[in-house]
Order: sequence, then structure tokens, then C-alpha cells
Amino acid sequence: MDINIETLTAIIIYLVGMLIIGYLAAKLTSDLSDYVLGGRRLTAGVAALSAGSSDMSGWLMLGLPGAIYASGMGSIWLAIGLAIGAYLNWQFVAKPFRVYTEVAKDSITVPDYFENRFRDHSKVLRVFSAIIILIFFTFYTSSSLVGGAILLEQSFGMNYQLALWVGAGVILSYTFFGGFLAASWTDFIQGILMFLALIIIPIVAINELGGWGETVSKVGSIDPSHLNVYTGATFASVVSLLAWGLGYFGQPHIVVRFMGIKSTKEIPKARLIGMTWMVVSLFGAIFIGFTGFAYFADNPLSNPETVFITFSQVLFNPWVAGFLLAAILSAIMSTVDSQLLVSSSALAQDFYKAIFRKQASKKEEMLVGRISVVVIAIIAIFLGYNPDSSVLALVSYAWAGFGAAFGPLIIFSLFWKRMTRNGALAGMLVGAVTVILWAIPEGSFLGIYELLPGFIFSSLAIIIFSLTGKGPDKEVVEEFELVQTKLKQ
Repeated sequence: MDINIETLTAIIIYLVGMLIIGYLAAKLTSDLSDYVLGGRRLTAGVAALSAGSSDMSGWLMLGLPGAIYASGMGSIWLAIGLAIGAYLNWQFVAKPFRVYTEVAKDSITVPDYFENRFRDHSKVLRVFSAIIILIFFTFYTSSSLVGGAILLEQSFGMNYQLALWVGAGVILSYTFFGGFLAASWTDFIQGILMFLALIIIPIVAINELGGWGETVSKVGSIDPSHLNVYTGATFASVVSLLAWGLGYFGQPHIVVRFMGIKSTKEIPKARLIGMTWMVVSLFGAIFIGFTGFAYFADNPLSNPETVFITFSQVLFNPWVAGFLLAAILSAIMSTVDSQLLVSSSALAQDFYKAIFRKQASKKEEMLVGRISVVVIAIIAIFLGYNPDSSVLALVSYAWAGFGAAFGPLIIFSLFWKRMTRNGALAGMLVGAVTVILWAIPEGSFLGIYELLPGFIFSSLAIIIFSLTGKGPDKEVVEEFELVQTKLKQ
């Protein structure tokens, strides 16, 4: 494929901009708390858009439009489930999690919070949660890097391995130097770019097709089933798609934005911004797939997930196409930087300092955090070195794994005073193991997405093991009551 200079130049301008932001953020990063949590000073807009863009990844730009293009509106249930889950997360988890993580010895990572919340002096909660984070995020990161490499390869004919290193190199650079602030600020810019792209493309495509009525009529004339939200739907499939929303409660790279927001007073504004961004973006992605089915009816796409890329190239001039393709790269980059950051904090804070070097200086911690980013990124690159690597299939495991292992644990820890350390550990392990075992048969067992049983069994384990044996210590109960008092203020 010939490389279009204008399109390539537009993408290079975007990538250089991200590096400049990383450099500026590095000037404000002085210790590990700054590096992994931004000193708890995110504004509502930055927190909301960074949470949304780091959540959606390339799935919003490639996967969802591709699913709608291939199977019609029957795939909309996934978007509905995600929107509901995201709203409930902002509404019920964001504020108490922000308060509790600060009250619980100013916890700056998710494993840090688990240990401090239950006064786990054995460090077993910290170690197991850090292991879960490292395993899932390394593969999750690898799959995202592969997505970025495929984009560069298909758009510019770039060698796949070279594309993998180029994309990873830019993300690694600004995350290495700027940490959480760089990730959040770049996510903010990337979120805006994604938002605009998801609005512009369907509007232009629908106009090209003669308007919304003509678009719907053409889709219906080609395949009426594409208009039906119940096409191919079974009870199990609908429940499974809706269950994706449960994953939000346990995603470390999302809930860490709640920890980093500068004040609980910013949360209602952040929720409004974040949910508006998400709902409009989801509709945009759905309409891209829907209009693509009509637009490319005479020349169907061989790969449905390229509908966004193809629209960018056929509807717009090369400069605009470059920035639209950069939006896809944005979606991927905004997720990878967050995953790298959470993984590096797990290594630096939850292994290195907690177990090996308790007296490590702030500079030493930050150096270890930055080295961890490099190590994890390199492992992820080599895992995805083969473009046909099966690591891509593990994306759903990562979402389900975090949702089942951490979701019930975070919710119960915020709202149930009787919860104990043993209940937390049991819920974490039962959730993670259920996700792995449930998916061992070919496809998910009983056709149910493994997140749902994992979430249920994890919740049951938390309740059973918390009610068995000694209750929480007096100090833990008093801290819980203090948090409830602060939440009412």
C-alpha cells in the first residue's frame, strides 16, 4: 500500500504532541504518589475523559463498529450493558472510593488500598492482587499494542514488527517520563479526538447515503434482520452482553481515576462529562457500523473491524483522514498507558517497596516504577510479536478477570462494615479462578460470559468467609465509620 504523505504527517504531528505533553507532565512529577496518582489533583474533565478513553481502547473504534456491521443492531446490548455499568460506577463507587483510599493511610494503588482497608499485615492481599494485575495487564497491553500495529500496517503498509515498536515506543516515552499526569492529560486530548471522530464519520456517511431515512431503508432492503435488536439473541447471549457492565467496578486503570480526582465535589461534574462522552461515543460507533453496512453493500469489507479505517480513507481528504486514524491510535494508546502505569505501580509499590525495600527513597521508588514500565512494555511487545498471536483472545479474560476478582471486593469493602480480610482474599481468588475455569470449555460454559458467574461466586465467597470466624478489628470498624461520616458531610 502506498503511504500517503499528508495522512502520515498528520499522525506524526499527533504523536509528537503526545510526547510534548509527557515532557511537561514530567516537570510536575517528583515522587511515586505524583507518578502513579498525579498527587490527587485531577480536574473533573480530565478525570472523566481519561477514565472513559482509557476504558474504551480500540474496541470502541474497531470492535463495536465491526460487530454492528457484521451482525446488526443485535450487538447493541453490549453497549447498553457498558453504559449502565459505567454510570453505576460513577454514581455509587467514585465518591466513597476517593474518600476511603485517602483515609486508609493515603493508599495510592488498588493493592495498597486492599491492604490498608483490612489492616492486612501479612501482605497476602497486596501480593495476590498485584499478581492478578501483572498477569492480566501484561496480556491486555500486548493485545492493545497488536491492535495499534495492525492499524499502522494496514494504513501505511508498514512492516508489522516495526509498527509494533513505533506505537509502543511513543506510549512508553510519555508514560515513562510523565507517569499518571502524562497518561491522564494525553487521555484527555485523546478522548476529545475520539469523541469528534465518532461524531463526524457517521454524520458524513449518513449524508452521503441521502439522510437517516434513506440509510435505514437501504439497510432494511439488504438485510431486515440488521434492524432488529433481538436478531440472534437468546436469554444467555443478552444477559452475557449486559453483564460486561459489571466489569467496571473492578478495573484498576478506571477506578484509579477516582482516586486521583482532586475533590469529591468534582465527581458529579465528572460523572456528567464522562457519561455524556461515553453515550455519544457509543452511539457514534454503533452508527458507523450501521451506516457502513449500507455504504459498502456493493463492495463488502473482508474484515468488518476495518469499517472505521475505510470510512476515514474514502470520505475525507488525507489530512483529515490522518487525524481520524490518529483517533484509533488514541483509543489504543489511552488504554495502554493506563495499563502500563497500574502494572508499574504494582511492581514498584506492591512488590519492591512493600516486600524488598521498605526504606526505599521517593526517587528510588519512582526509578523502579519507570523501569517497570519499560520491562512490562517489552514483555508485552514480544508477546504480540506474531500478528496472529492468540493473545488477542485474552482481552475478554482481562476484563472478566478484573471485574470478578476486584469488583465485588471493592463494592463490599466500601459498603459492608462486617467484611474481613479473609472474605476479601476468598472473593478475590474465587472470582479470578471462576473466570479461568468457566471459559475452559470451547466457548463460555452454558453460553454465559464468565464475568457473570465470577462476579456472583466472588460475592458469595466474600459473604461466607467474612461471616465465618472473627469479625474485623476495632480499628477497621472505626475507620469504616469515619469514612461514612465524611461521606455525609
